[in-house]
Amino acid sequence: MNRPVGAAPTAPKIFDSPLDGVDPRVRIITAIGLSAAAVWASRWESLAVGLLAAIACLLLSNIAAATAIRRMAALNGVFAAMTLVLALSGDPPRWNAVGPVSLSFDGLRIGAATAMKGNTIVLAVMALIGSMPPVTLGHGLDHLRVPAKLSHLFLFTVRYVEVLADEYRRLRAAMKVRGFRARPNRHTYRSLGYLAGMMLIRALERSERIEDAMKCRGFRGRFYLLDHFTLSRRDIPLALGMAICLGLMIALELQAL
Repeated sequence: MNRPVGAAPTAPKIFDSPLDGVDPRVRIITAIGLSAAAVWASRWESLAVGLLAAIACLLLSNIAAATAIRRMAALNGVFAAMTLVLALSGDPPRWNAVGPVSLSFDGLRIGAATAMKGNTIVLAVMALIGSMPPVTLGHGLDHLRVPAKLSHLFLFTVRYVEVLADEYRRLRAAMKVRGFRARPNRHTYRSLGYLAGMMLIRALERSERIEDAMKCRGFRGRFYLLDHFTLSRRDIPLALGMAICLGLMIALELQAL
């Protein structure tokens, strides 16, 4: 098609990662499907397939490996402690690990399976949803016919959580200027209670001001979407890959029946 004389050429859209060009609805449905399959799976083979699929999604996102490892460290620390407790308190048969310490095979199995499920879910959500701008996520939820109140609550939370955090930091700074130091005594507990109460009051007052401002701008309980998502060929690889992954997990689970 010929371009009008004097018109600037249309620059191709540049994506930071292969997932950036995928329809947000496909990414949300994929994350939900993979998470549900991970929770449902019980065989090691199907759990491994789900975990590998989540890792593949992470590699396709714009999240650096060091960032993902740092985020997952605390979670896997909790899983390691849980597995140790289950192994020490589980039923026989047991494995004599070190001296008089014996570990339950069932406890180790349950703990390892739970860790694989948790890592699959967190990695999938981090890669497919966590790398998405909050406004785009809210837009996608609205397109998926999620109740409007839930999508509005999500968008308002993302927008104003940092505002409330700034308010909290200002109140704490004011307390420190007045000589407050946290100690295990009644004065500290009472002061922290006052702080929590002031946060609730400030949040309520701000919500009332925001509601009045939105009504003045014609808000009638819903956000009107000016742009709409459309499926494209960039969505096919992710949708097809996830369909193959879910089909393989279901086949592996049914094979054991």
